[in-house]
Amino acid sequence: MLRNAFEPWHLVLIILAFVLLFGSKKLPDMARGLGRSMRILKSEAKALQDDGPADAPADREATAKPATEPRPETSARH
Repeated sequence: MLRNAFEPWHLVLIILAFVLLFGSKKLPDMARGLGRSMRILKSEAKALQDDGPADAPADREATAKPATEPRPETSARH
């Protein structure tokens, strides 16, 4: 059924539809924006992988200690 789902002429029709919908002037801007987004996504993913194991022990220590002392209640000032 989906054996030959995309043939070359299908791709030609898709590209033609994009050109007709968005115009030839906007397509390079869209491609440039998509490329920038992909670069940012890759760099952020790499930063998360590099920082992930190093931050894990510090997070465990922070959760073991109480963050702050309890605040005195202010409702006693009636």
